[in-house]
Amino acid sequence: MNLLFLIFIILVALVFDFTNGMHDAANSISTIVSTRVLSPRQAVVWAAVFNFVAFLIFSTTVAVTIGNGMVDIKTVTPTVILAGLGGAILWNIVTWYFGLPSSSSHALIGGYSGAAIAKSGFGVIILSGWYKTLLFIVLAPVIGLVLGFILKIISTWVLYKQSPVLVHKWSRVLQLFSAALYSLGHGGNDAQKTMGIITSLLFAGGFIHEFKVPLWVVLSAHAAIGLGTLSGGWRIVKTMGQKITKLTPVDGVCAETSAAFSIFLATHWGIPVSTTHVITGAISGVGSAIRLSAVRWGVTFQIFWAWLLTIPVSAILAGVIYSFCRIVALN
Repeated sequence: MNLLFLIFIILVALVFDFTNGMHDAANSISTIVSTRVLSPRQAVVWAAVFNFVAFLIFSTTVAVTIGNGMVDIKTVTPTVILAGLGGAILWNIVTWYFGLPSSSSHALIGGYSGAAIAKSGFGVIILSGWYKTLLFIVLAPVIGLVLGFILKIISTWVLYKQSPVLVHKWSRVLQLFSAALYSLGHGGNDAQKTMGIITSLLFAGGFIHEFKVPLWVVLSAHAAIGLGTLSGGWRIVKTMGQKITKLTPVDGVCAETSAAFSIFLATHWGIPVSTTHVITGAISGVGSAIRLSAVRWGVTFQIFWAWLLTIPVSAILAGVIYSFCRIVALN
């Protein structure tokens, strides 16, 4: 493999990771911004720091699933990876432009598989790796919704008759910790997806002989997603933090804690989940605990359609890119 071509694809992977952070900045900061505990500028710094330090806490189980558990790695070539990244990046840009909080994770999965299918057909798909991922497309937001609902009910009982001023003061402090916890989960799960892709590239090129994520790949992926978060994603922040339901600091703590728990659980099991799905479900759960009409379900359903389209559209985009690359004899 041409070394310069390898470096170029790694840079493209890190660009995707950057757009992931930019796109999903809304997930990390929307609640804490909408409750006005932190300003947008303070919030992105807070989230970016915890996105980066997540590597100290999590292993690379998700990276292994992405890189070696969903597509037959023996059929993977650098061009497949390049096309897969291209499809995911294009979908991220489109959804970012229209302010749709779709899943960068599922865009990457769709792009990677779409490019592999374009090369070798549907036989490259490893169904066992897809079952748990597809299952969590449903379970992740449901877990976030149910936990958010339960925590909101519990907090209402516990804080009943407490001084509103005192509750507001301490909930603002607690939300700093819940937002940090959520950002740890976000960095821990999402950065690993890029690690898996880069490690697949190194394996396919013969630079490593076992699927083990090198430390420099871990650090690069976390740095890229952290920098992407710093760049912000203000269009999506507005949708996530303001259009679904109105939040108080107590609501923010409930939503972020619920989402963080769901993401930590999935990461432990090596399942690549959509942090967008989880936080949207958690926010909706908190809002519905107040009253069902508190949630703007029309916005939620618009987000649902973006989720539904992400994997197939990014797969098609990646397949088109791969076909173009094959025409110009890159593979």
